[in-house]
Amino acid sequence: MRIDIITVLPDLLESPLNTSILKRAQEKGLVEINVHNLRNYSTNKQKSIDDYAFGGGAGMVMQIQPIADCIEKLQAERSYDEVIYMTPDGETMNQGMVNTLSLKQNLIILAGHYKGVDERVRELFITKEISIGDFVLTGGELPAAILSDAIIRLIPGVISDETSALTDSFQDNLLAPPVYTRPENYKGHKVPEILLEGNHKKIDAWREEQAIERTKKRRPDLLE
Repeated sequence: MRIDIITVLPDLLESPLNTSILKRAQEKGLVEINVHNLRNYSTNKQKSIDDYAFGGGAGMVMQIQPIADCIEKLQAERSYDEVIYMTPDGETMNQGMVNTLSLKQNLIILAGHYKGVDERVRELFITKEISIGDFVLTGGELPAAILSDAIIRLIPGVISDETSALTDSFQDNLLAPPVYTRPENYKGHKVPEILLEGNHKKIDAWREEQAIERTKKRRPDLLE
């Protein structure tokens, strides 16, 4: 898989994309992540990529020209499955969406900034708009990193135990059940006995029951 991220703040993506699992995934050759500084596509001396909004109002707007030039350059080099725009008014990100994107080969992710992008960018280039929640951040860089992380960890070989990703919360519209490790007894708080018996059939049934109960209490909307 190849992921190209377009941003005005490439340094903000340096750490999350080059640490831990994502770093190892790139070293193994399982994914290629390229960060593109949008200012490199500016045509003015100041390297600005934003301007005032037509009609007035507070805030600046990302211009279409640098974004178009960057996307068109990438698309001239290869075919992309999706051109994604990270925006608060996009479709709310969920595990099913991430599962689908993890099966793609090439993705472009545009990190929004300021008051957003010129609407013509969305009309001409964007194929999918994604939000990570009903709140606003200073830019789309961190959401782009979150989306990339969620996608990449599902690629076969990225996580050594692939069944771990398949049993995460939301994979079956359930929250994950409680988990325990040593010590068995911490100041009188004991691990459930069933987990110590070694009967995996009973353990699986217990975990499913716990997942359902936890989902009912914390996220009943998932069961609908």
